[in-house]
Amino acid sequence: MAVGRKIGITLGALGVLFIAGCASVLPSNQNRTFTAWKTFEEAKKAYDSIIIGRTDFKALTKLGFDPFRTPNVRRLTYLDVIKIFMPNPTIGIDRLDHGVRRCIEQRDNCYAIEAYPRYRKKRRYGNAALDLLNFRKETEVSGWEFRAVVVLVDDVVAYKIWSGVPIFLEHGTRKNPLGPIEGARDFLLD
Repeated sequence: MAVGRKIGITLGALGVLFIAGCASVLPSNQNRTFTAWKTFEEAKKAYDSIIIGRTDFKALTKLGFDPFRTPNVRRLTYLDVIKIFMPNPTIGIDRLDHGVRRCIEQRDNCYAIEAYPRYRKKRRYGNAALDLLNFRKETEVSGWEFRAVVVLVDDVVAYKIWSGVPIFLEHGTRKNPLGPIEGARDFLLD
């Protein structure tokens, strides 16, 4: 009986050591906004292909800027254009780019296309035993974001602008000195 008990304790200790050294048992997740582009570079290349005064709506759709066929691409009205480019009263219409000004003045013949593709991957790493027992959780978040607004007047691009983060990487550590009791304490205090 004592031999079986020693084997059980030994196997349990080996299991804990295995879990402690194996970070792959920790959860991870990925979030991708579905659009025509799988990478930041693809989105930027499509954007760079747009020529002000020459690219029309039909050409935009071939580049992936199609709010009717491409997920997560929006069509904006001239009122949305005003909200984007004139977010407060101190920005007068005379301070806007000529293409944006034309759009606002044209009203019914003006609209914009906004694309906001992004990819985010979150994974946990570090000591799996400490993570699973809620003593220490270490995370890494990586990915990219791209946002483009293309303003059209009479179905031809009048203005374009982009912003984004080609590569982002964040690390986080959360320590709970009380480990699994920490969650119970929060539950009892609520």
